Amino acid sequence: MSDNVSLSLTNIRQLSEQILRHNGFNQDHARAIADIIYTCQRDDCHSHGLYRLLMCVESIKSGRVKGDAIPTISDVSSSIVKVNANHGISLLALHAALPLLIDKTKKNGIAALAINRCYHFSALWPEVEKLSEAGLVAIAMVPSHAWVAPAGGTKGLLGTNPLAFSWPRNGKHPFTFDFATSQFSRGEIELYRRAGRSLPDGVAIDKNGNPTIDAEEAIDGAMLTFGGYKGSALSIMIELLAGPLIDDLTSKESMAFAKGIPEAPFHGEILIALDPNLLSGGNVIVNDERAERLFADIVAQGARLPSQRRYAARERNIKNNTVSIPKDLHDDLLKLLEN
Repeated sequence: MSDNVSLSLTNIRQLSEQILRHNGFNQDHARAIADIIYTCQRDDCHSHGLYRLLMCVESIKSGRVKGDAIPTISDVSSSIVKVNANHGISLLALHAALPLLIDKTKKNGIAALAINRCYHFSALWPEVEKLSEAGLVAIAMVPSHAWVAPAGGTKGLLGTNPLAFSWPRNGKHPFTFDFATSQFSRGEIELYRRAGRSLPDGVAIDKNGNPTIDAEEAIDGAMLTFGGYKGSALSIMIELLAGPLIDDLTSKESMAFAKGIPEAPFHGEILIALDPNLLSGGNVIVNDERAERLFADIVAQGARLPSQRRYAARERNIKNNTVSIPKDLHDDLLKLLEN
C-alpha cells in the first residue's frame, strides 16, 4: 500500500478552496490563499503547499483571524503604498495593493508596499515573481515568531525572517531566491517532526541551549540562523525593516500577541519594487544582456542558479498534471472537512 496520495493540479486548488471555505474564509480570501498553496505545491515546495492549510484552519479557529476582512489601501505618497489587512491573511491584502505598487514603481523607478496587521504563513517567492512578471525587480521581507536564537544566544528571539528577491528575465523564468535566515524554515522542522526524521547538525538547540537533531526538541527549544553572526545580522535587519520601519510588530511581539495560540504569526510585511528601465536610464536591453552573461558564466562552471530545481519540478508536474503528498497529510486535510 502506497504511503503517498496523488492529486491532480486541479484537485489541489479545489481541495484548498473547499477546506478554506468550509472553515470560515470568504470566497476572496479562499481564492487568494488557495492560489499561493497551489503555486507552492505545483513547484514541489512542500513546506509551504497543502501542509499550510493546517495552519490556516488553526488560525481562523483561534477566533482572531478575520476570514471576511476587507483590506484598506492607503496611497501614502508617490512611492509608498500601505495596506491594512485588518486581521486577515496577508495574501488578499497583497492582491488588492499590487496593481498600485506596480504603477508607482513604473512611474518613479522605485516604490515600497507595507502590509500591516496581517496574519502571514506563505512563501515569499510567488509574491516577488508576480512583480517580475510585470518586468520589475522585487524584494520582500517578513518577521515571524520568536523561534530563532541570535548568534551566541540560547533562546528564541528572532523570527525565521525570510528574504526573497526576483529579477525578471526576457523569455525565461526569473532569477529568484527565497530563504529563511534560519538554517531551516519552521515548516521544514514541522515536516521532519511529522516524518520522525532527525535534523541535520547545526539547525537547532533544545530548551537548555544544547545542540539537538531531534525535531521535537527543536520545536521546544530554538532554531539557529545560517552563517552564524552573518545570518543573525540579516535576520535583525529584517526585524527592523518589516517591523518598526513600517509600524508593525517584531517576531517577539508577534509571539506575545499570539499568547500561545497555534496560529499564523501576526505582523507586517514589506515589499520593495524597482524598475530596471528607469534605473538603467533606458538601457534595460543592454543591461539585461549583461545580466544574462553573468547567469551563463555561473551555469558554465557547473553551478546551479537558485530555483532551477523548482522550475524543473513545475514543468514536470504541469506536464504530468499530478503531484504526490504523504497519505497521513491527505488524511489530516480531509478531517478539516468533517465538522
